Amino acid sequence: MTNEAKRYETITFEKKGEIAVLTFNRPERYNAISLQLRDEVAEVLDSLKYDKECRVLIVTGAGKAFCAGTDLKEPRLFEGDENEKVPYLYESQKRLSDLIVRFRAIPQPVIAAVNGVAAGGGMCFALASDVRVAGPDARFIASFVNVGLSGGELGSSYFLPRLVGMSVASELLLTGREVKAEEALQIGLVSRLVGQDEVLPTAFEIANLMLEKSPLGLRLTKEKLNTTLQNDLEGALQVENRSQVLCVLSGSFEDAKKRFENRKKN
Repeated sequence: MTNEAKRYETITFEKKGEIAVLTFNRPERYNAISLQLRDEVAEVLDSLKYDKECRVLIVTGAGKAFCAGTDLKEPRLFEGDENEKVPYLYESQKRLSDLIVRFRAIPQPVIAAVNGVAAGGGMCFALASDVRVAGPDARFIASFVNVGLSGGELGSSYFLPRLVGMSVASELLLTGREVKAEEALQIGLVSRLVGQDEVLPTAFEIANLMLEKSPLGLRLTKEKLNTTLQNDLEGALQVENRSQVLCVLSGSFEDAKKRFENRKKN
């Protein structure tokens, strides 16, 4: 598959072989989430849902930030009848939170290459990813409580306790304090901390490791992880058992076994 790119105004999206890169591209606003960025990201994620050529998605930010969260300088209240503000705000919030569902629903593993601040909704985009790689300039801020909102938004109260434990998650959501890159590694918020110039290359390195696996096995692994997040042990085991049988029947397990045996011979 040749490299492909499509023009957007607030993001860039490019396919490099079987790896796609989605870049938040409002560097002058630290890649804050505007209504247009929300809709463009939704369009990209929807296009990936049934894309069998793209096998891994990398998400990063242009300039010095990953994503600074919702752009508070963009008018978000409905300028009309007072009675229409509540349904408008609810719909706007729902459309934003649907991005988190889309990150989990696409079959491609998502690698967040966190190159700078990931605050508010930007942190939630990272939390909803499958793997998080950070550079020394990365900072994570669950900033909702800092701006008069509740601490949990866009899945943060769902993902964060599963990543760092309930006690640490509670502290971060209740205080809105900043987590710097080194601490993020220590508490398990990210899996790798690398040099600033190595954030995106490391994401590609991990993506290429994934590409060595069977396409079906990779997709079913993400499906299993989703089930583990959402269901009990028995439900997760049922999906794992089904996935393993499907991989064996598809021939991907046998092909991988032959490659492994050939490597041992050599």
